[in-house]
Amino acid sequence: MDAHDTTGTLEEALERLHAWGPERLGRLTNHAPMVVEALAAHGQAGAVHRWLDLYRPRLEDFPTPVAPVTDANWREALGDPHRAADWIGYFGRALAEEPWRDVLATWWPRLLPGLYGGSTHPVIRVGHAVRPLEAGESAPRLAELAHGLGYWAARHRAVSGITQLPAAPSAARSLDAVPPIADLRGGFPDRLAAVRRLPLWAGDVTDPDTARARLTELVRAATHRYATHGHGEATMLVHAATAPNAVLRALGSLPRELWAPSLHAAWTASAAVTAMYAPAEPVAHVPAPGRTAQEVLERALAHGDEHVIKLTDTALDVGDERALAAALRAVELSEPLVPNRRTPTGGRRRNGTDGPPGGTIVSACPSPN
Repeated sequence: MDAHDTTGTLEEALERLHAWGPERLGRLTNHAPMVVEALAAHGQAGAVHRWLDLYRPRLEDFPTPVAPVTDANWREALGDPHRAADWIGYFGRALAEEPWRDVLATWWPRLLPGLYGGSTHPVIRVGHAVRPLEAGESAPRLAELAHGLGYWAARHRAVSGITQLPAAPSAARSLDAVPPIADLRGGFPDRLAAVRRLPLWAGDVTDPDTARARLTELVRAATHRYATHGHGEATMLVHAATAPNAVLRALGSLPRELWAPSLHAAWTASAAVTAMYAPAEPVAHVPAPGRTAQEVLERALAHGDEHVIKLTDTALDVGDERALAAALRAVELSEPLVPNRRTPTGGRRRNGTDGPPGGTIVSACPSPN
């Protein structure tokens, strides 16, 4: 159902968005570039500006530059969220001088160890930037890659000190085997710091083609799992599927020797999010969606929440009934974008409890390191 926009709407939206920063309030991610790309990619270009008008109050001015990032000093600026504008400027210059795949190939192994910063949003934004570039280059699409890579560099955060546990043969069973963290309080950075044990699934994979197949398996398993486990945290558990899918989307634009390391980083991200937010018990039964992929997409768009749309985008990549059921589960669990806008299921509060379809919007997702 991939129908990349040829109307110029994506370019218009990205140009509009590049006046704004990658975050607001110093901790909440700007999801708009990812959502408008997903809509344009699935034949919904006509809805892009309408959705963006609704999201506009959540956009914040572009941050103030501090000092230029250069080839000589970039290590000093890596992982400094105050340098987001400097990093975006650096990648803008790099992409003006070199082919975008060369820039991506140079920086992917440098940034990959810090995939976990910003609640994994930076790599997700890069994945959304790569997809339209594969369909055709334009100045706004190249600028979006600069923004995504710059955000990733600014929010770069590595994980270490994790004890490796035995894994099951499949991604699904290995996600089932992930032990939850002991203290479920705090936001993403606190919980990420509490992750100390994870199964080492696919850790022995070195062959590029096997790595791609395993990564595809992981995306499918994490998407399916949301259908039964999303109530643990409706927003944050989306990233267990969308982060590895962003990595999967980038593989074809990367040298093959980077595919296996990308699989390993994506698994750690998906497993860590699972450890941080999985519920004590899954839902016993998830009914078949009874809707086509197009109908599920339209349902997600009517709901409007950015994470619902992005999970639906990944579910459409997976393409089976269980994935579509996961997307509809996100609609059920999540607050709609606009207060008092009734969705077909009425909407739910972010903690998974039933609530009225109006009320305070809390559909932003924290992204501090």
